[in-house]
Amino acid sequence: MPHELTPRNRWDPEMSQPTKSHVELRSGAYADSVALLQVSRDVAAIDGVLAAQVAMATPLNVDVLAGMGFDVPAASPNDMVVALRVHDDDALDRGLAAVQRSLAAAVRRPSGTTGDGALAPHRTTATALRSEPDALVLVSTPGTSAAVEAMDALDAGADVMLFSDNVPVAQEVALKRVAAERGLLVMGPDCGTAVVGGLGLGFANVVQPGPVGIVAASGTGCQQLLSLLDFAGVGVTSALGVGGRDLSAEVGGLATREALRRLDLDESVELIVLVSKPPAPEVAAEIEAYVASLGTPVELALLGPGRPDLTAATETVLRRLGREVPTWPVRVPGVSHLGGPGSLLHGLFVGGTNATEARLVVESLVGPEAVSSAGHTFTDFGDDAYTAGRAHPMIDPTIRLEHLARVADDRGTGVLLLDVVLGHGAEADPSSLLAPAIAQVPQPVVVALVGTAHDPQDRDRQAQQLAGAGAEVHLSNAGAARRAVELLRGGA
Repeated sequence: MPHELTPRNRWDPEMSQPTKSHVELRSGAYADSVALLQVSRDVAAIDGVLAAQVAMATPLNVDVLAGMGFDVPAASPNDMVVALRVHDDDALDRGLAAVQRSLAAAVRRPSGTTGDGALAPHRTTATALRSEPDALVLVSTPGTSAAVEAMDALDAGADVMLFSDNVPVAQEVALKRVAAERGLLVMGPDCGTAVVGGLGLGFANVVQPGPVGIVAASGTGCQQLLSLLDFAGVGVTSALGVGGRDLSAEVGGLATREALRRLDLDESVELIVLVSKPPAPEVAAEIEAYVASLGTPVELALLGPGRPDLTAATETVLRRLGREVPTWPVRVPGVSHLGGPGSLLHGLFVGGTNATEARLVVESLVGPEAVSSAGHTFTDFGDDAYTAGRAHPMIDPTIRLEHLARVADDRGTGVLLLDVVLGHGAEADPSSLLAPAIAQVPQPVVVALVGTAHDPQDRDRQAQQLAGAGAEVHLSNAGAARRAVELLRGGA
């Protein structure tokens, strides 16, 4: 039996009538986070429903619900929470009916079903590869079980793209050591983006084939390069993600070496770019020595204090290729957000590399000590701590939107800095929810819009919608960070 709280009335100052909140727990019910995201959106579209969130009761999701003003009873991650805020009892009835309909539809269409709705026979990775011996295996299961599937693929002689996050680093090292011994490649864990033979995988942007190959120990860092190169008219045929920890001291660049080796053998690649979050210094030195042994020139875009940002690295790539460096586009806001007396910069990011790069840029302008002591923040909502039990924020914006409302209400906030990342797999229309939220923010808002003109979300339309709500929109993430500092200092 579901545990149900007595709906409570509260007065919403923006409404002319009281609103009613309803929270219930459904023990033993389960659906994956992407399915529940769609359920929540279906229910929120019902007339009279002001807010709807259907999610598993992980600690993170319970915190988000609390931030939305819902009182959630004691629950476990095995419980499903149904939380609605509605105008009246009739709207509540319609909302709950919509929950039932949408959940039933999700159950009827689980991944791995046949066309007639019947469950397909279960096959292990090893079994499936017997009929597809040259396949690249993409593993996207909960991190606790991902290593088993990945090892099955390696045992079958296949490369692996490990999309899963929350994989223990010891398991990552074990997988990559096995792969290195066999001349195989493990992309990941948490490999969000790759382009293999011109085919985008994961959160990949739509780009033309071209002379550049990318090895990326960062997903959104790879996407920033793809977007900037595409704007400059330079294509990419291969972008091999290796996971954000690959250049750490623990992993030692095992996958990076294999990816570099493969691109060096590819005659279509004229220049390789290695992009990474700040690497372990000793690993960076070893990789630099390895790069010197290759026949193909390599541009190192390794983020860190004193190193070039990714936009500067892209400009160096263009010059090495003999291409013109363009003026990176900026769309000015359609309305002015004057803000209040706040002096803090708050960065709310869906991309970890975007967050890291923005912090490094700001620190280079005001000093690392000033960033820490002043209380400026750079939050990566794609970090493992925020994605356990829920979809990545590039798919589900709920948690970032909730934090956006919080920091905008803080009188100490002076400027807000966000990224919006487009491409296959990402939210279909991010501006549809983000633009109305930005319109309610009193402070200046700067957005780094990472994407290409051919992405399914239509980059130019997204920029227009965000600017119309009051955001200043940049294609360069580093440029957006510099502009945020300028605005914080009172720049026009």
